[in-house]
Amino acid sequence: MEIEKISKAEAKVRIEKLRKYIEKLRYEYHVLDDPSVSDSQWDTLMRELVALEEAHPEFYDSDSPSQKVGGEPLKKFETAAHQVPMISLNDAFDTEEMNEWYEKMARLVGKESIDRSGFFCEIKMDGLAIELIYEKGRLKQALTRGDGYIGEDITNNIKTISAIPLHLRQDSVCWPLVSNKTIEIRGEIYMPTESFEQLNLKNKKEGKAPFANPRNAAAGSVRQLDPKVTSSRNLSFMGYALLGVEKKTHEELHQVIKDLGLPVNKLNKFCPDLKSIFKLWDGWEETRPKLPYQIDGMVVNINDNRLYDELGSVGKSPRGAIAYKWPAEEVTTKLLDIEVRVGRTGVLTPTAILRPVEVAGSTVSRATLHNADEIGKKDIRIGDTVVLRKAGDVIPEIVKPIKELRDGHEKIFKMPANCPQCGSPVVRKEGEVAYRCANSRCFAVLFRSLEHFVSKTAFDIDGLGPKIIEQLMNEGLVKDAADLFTLKIGDLEPLERFAEKSAQNLIESIENAKKVDLARFIFALGIRNVGIETAIDLSSRFHSLDSLIGAKKEEINNLRDIGPVVAESIYNFFQDKKNLNLIDRILKSGVKIIEREKAVTKAQIAGKTFVFTGSLPTLSRDVAKDLVRKYGGNVSESVSKKTDYVVAGDEAGSKLEKAKDLGVKILSEGEFLKFTK
Repeated sequence: MEIEKISKAEAKVRIEKLRKYIEKLRYEYHVLDDPSVSDSQWDTLMRELVALEEAHPEFYDSDSPSQKVGGEPLKKFETAAHQVPMISLNDAFDTEEMNEWYEKMARLVGKESIDRSGFFCEIKMDGLAIELIYEKGRLKQALTRGDGYIGEDITNNIKTISAIPLHLRQDSVCWPLVSNKTIEIRGEIYMPTESFEQLNLKNKKEGKAPFANPRNAAAGSVRQLDPKVTSSRNLSFMGYALLGVEKKTHEELHQVIKDLGLPVNKLNKFCPDLKSIFKLWDGWEETRPKLPYQIDGMVVNINDNRLYDELGSVGKSPRGAIAYKWPAEEVTTKLLDIEVRVGRTGVLTPTAILRPVEVAGSTVSRATLHNADEIGKKDIRIGDTVVLRKAGDVIPEIVKPIKELRDGHEKIFKMPANCPQCGSPVVRKEGEVAYRCANSRCFAVLFRSLEHFVSKTAFDIDGLGPKIIEQLMNEGLVKDAADLFTLKIGDLEPLERFAEKSAQNLIESIENAKKVDLARFIFALGIRNVGIETAIDLSSRFHSLDSLIGAKKEEINNLRDIGPVVAESIYNFFQDKKNLNLIDRILKSGVKIIEREKAVTKAQIAGKTFVFTGSLPTLSRDVAKDLVRKYGGNVSESVSKKTDYVVAGDEAGSKLEKAKDLGVKILSEGEFLKFTK
């Protein structure tokens, strides 16, 4: 676009005015759903801004609306830990299950409390959950949900999505709440139905495979290494959670998200009781086919944030929220066979081989059967016609066999007496449902262990996929994880699929992975019953690998959220000389563990639990939390009778009120800092 010649001062003023006006138009279009200009007017204004910025690069601003075009392609996605885990919700599929959820909460906190709170109901978008981190109003980072604890950094791609502002609205009423702090806005990236249909039409013309559904298309678009591809896919966003701002209700947090410049679903609604929830759910089910995006139900939240915190979590899911989904789609198909797979801990898992069938937007040919007891309980036989269920992206599940259709040729399944991979005996310990291969050197066990070791949440070695791992094992180059770090380019070049460049790339990936966080190292070892959350807890408590190896069983068992079964599993792992030898060889190969800084004990902090609320005058929330951990204390996100101190700043909300009710000691920032001296 040609622009008239104007002075530098005039260009500066014009650029600033265009940026401000275009951002206002973005807010009207994506958040208020009330555009004041046509698409062609928008395009003209944007082209003028880009032309002016190209003519005057001295006025570059990373927050400019023009920057939503994508940067240079990445070689791979980096990963980062979520400050607060992105946990999943339990599901309900009918009114009976919703009533059960209500009764469970009523038993814990009282029916009166729940009825006083009411519920905030949200449209459950069928997309990809992400976390947006804003620091002093500026978009700093965007992460996928990942495994709930560690996600992929997709910041460059997210910046291309028009619905997500690079800077929060400074003229909003809520700006003072966030102007000097770090907040997290969580929500769903989705692809509108029309965009999905256009993308598949384009793929068909270009001879490419179509996407199965809009959710898969959105996920694939966000995880492109080239942001320009993401930019071309017309993705959008809906916010549903806000961390770092204190408000009394979940509904108020949605208003804050909207006021700051991000869209929330306009159909979301407060409901005082279950009866009104069921009525709303029925209404949404009728509206569902007419919506310009796909949904798979509603999320029902306890509206009172204080009550939500009090209810806490069970397992990895909060008690105060539930996903109330449309009935799962069910189809029938033939169970052709049952295949047994050997996992990294030697457990044999039966998998159903099915006649391929279309269900919930994808073709399913396999389904997990969990274990032999489950197969026996449901009386599932090879050759049965079975009912298959799949809701959204949930793993396919065999509900039951249709016994009336049996013809006498069906076969009762029995777990093999010998490992299908190595032929060793299969054993089952008393009191366990799992059958295991007795051979610790079984090829399948070693293969799955290596897959786990190089996975993103562990060592994250790019380029080491299942086929390459199998090839390296078959060639005798790798027998265990330690062997990976001794590989050389000359070992790989003669192999099929490898050339000089690909061999060099893999060796570089392995070399780059040699510096690893302690929690990731612990997780990579594949200790039975130890997920990434437990690995993080262990690294926070013991700070070094040597301390963990030398820990007594009682020390491990005394950790929060680690019970006797897990403690024994961890303790026994480090008593096994084979495991210690493997660790020693990994470390001698050049792997360096980034150990957690050991806490320096301060009497008033060590062993105490702190909760932070409101905006502190000089400390950021993260810095304050790090001080607690540094001096041997614990940090919690919710106030309970076990809380020792609540540190309250400006605009402290429900956590402060709860602390007063429970008689928890309340500190100012100044009083807290005295503890650290």
